[in-house]
Order: sequence, then C-alpha cells, then structure tokens
Amino acid sequence: MSETPLSKEAAALDAADGLAAKRAEFDLDDAVVYLDGNSLGAPPRGVAGRLADVVGREWGRLGIRSWEESGWWTAPERVGDRLGRLVGAAPGQVVAGDSTSVNVFKAVVAAIRMTRGAGEGGGEGEAPLRDEVLVDAATFPTDGYIARSAARMTGCRIRAVDAADMAREAGPRTAVALVNHVDYRTGRLHDLPGTTAALRSAGARTVWDLCHSAGALPVRLDADGADFAVGCTYKYLNGGPGAPAFLYVRRALQDRFDSPLPGWNSHADPFAMDPAYAPAGGAVRGRVGTPEILSLLALDAALDVWDGVDLAAVRAKSLALTDFFLRCVEAYVPRGGVEPVTPRAHGERGSQVSLRYGPGAGEVMAELVRRGVVGDFRRPDILRFGFTPLYTRFADAERAARVLGEVVAEARR
Repeated sequence: MSETPLSKEAAALDAADGLAAKRAEFDLDDAVVYLDGNSLGAPPRGVAGRLADVVGREWGRLGIRSWEESGWWTAPERVGDRLGRLVGAAPGQVVAGDSTSVNVFKAVVAAIRMTRGAGEGGGEGEAPLRDEVLVDAATFPTDGYIARSAARMTGCRIRAVDAADMAREAGPRTAVALVNHVDYRTGRLHDLPGTTAALRSAGARTVWDLCHSAGALPVRLDADGADFAVGCTYKYLNGGPGAPAFLYVRRALQDRFDSPLPGWNSHADPFAMDPAYAPAGGAVRGRVGTPEILSLLALDAALDVWDGVDLAAVRAKSLALTDFFLRCVEAYVPRGGVEPVTPRAHGERGSQVSLRYGPGAGEVMAELVRRGVVGDFRRPDILRFGFTPLYTRFADAERAARVLGEVVAEARR
C-alpha cells in the first residue's frame, strides 16, 4: 500500500512516542487495528503466567493455605491501593471487588443514608428531607437502573438531568448525584471538580462513574474532593473480561459509610461468625462476600503494565491520537459521510472518538471488523473508536480512518 502524507506523519509520531515501548507488554495481533479498548482492553502478557501460577501452585499446591500464605485475603485492599494510584486516591480508600453495578448500588444507597444524617438536611429537627437522586440523563443504562431501584428502596425520587447541568440543578432536596465522568456514547468528559464542589455546597453527595476515564486520563479523586467513585477495570485498565470493579469512599466519610450489602467479608471480625453485624473500618467496609480470587489476581498482574507510567503522558498521547484520528477522518472519509460527536475541545474529551454515520452504521462497523479494524457500534447510528495510549499507535489511527473512508465510499456506490 502506497504511503500518504498522513501515513508518513503517523510513522514519525510513533517513532517519537515515549510510550511506544509499552505496546510490547501486551498480547496483540499486529495485523489488526484494535480500537475497542474502551469496551475490553487487550491482555497484558504477564497475566497468563500469573494465572497459571495461581491455579497450579497457590490453589493446586497450597490450597486453602493461600488465603494467608499467598495474601488472598487482603487482595481486595492491596489491588484497591494499586487502582487508587491511577485515580488519585491515597491508600486505604479503594477496594477492588464485585461489579460496577453492585458498587453503584452500595455507593448511592450509602450516600442517601449519609445525607439524611444529622447536620446535612433531613435529620432530627431539620427540613426538608433530602429525597432526590440526580442521575446523568445520558448515563450508561445500568447506572440508571440501579439508581432507580435504590431510590425506590429509600423513598426517593429520581430526576434525570444533563451531566453539564448537575451543578445548578442540585437543590435542598438533593441527596446524591450519580454522574459519568466520561459519556460512554459520545466520549464527552464532564467536570468532576466543579460538579463535586457545587453538589457539596448544596449539601449533597456525588458518586462518580469512572468506567470510561480510569486508565485513560488523570483522575484526582482526593484533590477534587470526590465523595464516592466506582469503576470497572476491564476497559483501559486491561483487567480482563468481567474483571472486578472498584469502590472509592473518601477517608473522611468511611466511618459513616453504611453499606446496604453488609456481607461477612466487611465484618469487623469475619471469622467470629457473629449473627450481629459490626462493620470493619476503612476500605474493608466496602467488601461484601468472598473475593473473586482468580479474576482479582489476573487484574493485579495486569496492573503491572502501569508501573512507572506517568498519567500525564498517557493523557497527552490520548489527545494527540484522537486529534490525529479526527484529522485523518477529515482527509479520508468522503465529505458528509460521518459526523464527529465527540467534543473537539481537549477539556471536554475522553479517550475515544464517536462518529455519527446514520442508517447502516452497524453494517459499516461490521465491515470494518472484517477488514481488520475493530471498533464498536452503538445504536442507532454511532461508530465508536477507543484509543488506549499504552498500546495504540498513530499508525493504527491512520489505518482505521483510511479503511473507514474506503468502506463509506463503497457504501455510497
């Protein structure tokens, strides 16, 4: 295939990329352009060997002794601290385990209970009762489902508002706002520090969904005063399909964190088998049942690729990749063939580019996959391309746009 000015530029950008060496730490097919790390990250090479050791030695030879001798029992907090570094949380505030949906439920219900405590509205002698849950109107569906269920169980009402309007929509009856840091459909990045500060001024709490930002850009939960945060680890964090999610509870709130799922693993003395529940202190309070050890330790191994990585460099490459891809789309795709819906402004963009195609978008993506460019399709008309800076190359961005242009042109004939 002949070179183009953009393919030559891509080669030069890859040659100057300070993160280029990281790609070798992933098991990737160089014949395929993989731009779906915003749904499922590629496997780090170290995971397979680690899992083989866990199964063959820790489980196969040590058996139940591994809960202590191999550190299984403390893995949720240990892995949680490693995740905490990537989302701006000091040790002792993140626990790894369960799914994002389960952790959303814990955080939303706990936030409602917390805002109904003395001194935050709705306590004894105080009015009005905080009985409103704000939900991002464009939220990922499971967040909305869980929030509605939590609201029904706690006697609250749900109000859906645009994420950009959360700050001004919060009022004296708002208990909590559940907000996506990055919109899964459009890739729009929302204002975490500003929204958090506004909700706090209104006497409400925030729960941030970091599924599409953790591992893609710097997050500063502690510095920005976040109350609660949840996130998955199988996207930009490359933890594997169904990898455990995580829950962040700000240290100042941990003693008041009243989990709606008080499992035996979050008990102050789990092996006392006491019929009365007494919550543990710290991040342990976010645990529920027995940890999912195989997937948790696969995640632990996957996180090794982040050792020594500067998230500022990750963000810089992410923005450069998505800028370059948009330029390539403009150059290669016939005019009017697609419409970018991801914001151009860097401060409003995550690490994906979403393009509106119109009817037939699903068929276009299927053809791209057949030709070795893997993105994904979101109904009714969105083509999504996720850029994972640890392994995505500028050459991948150029090839994806060029193939997209060919497919769109052929579809018009």
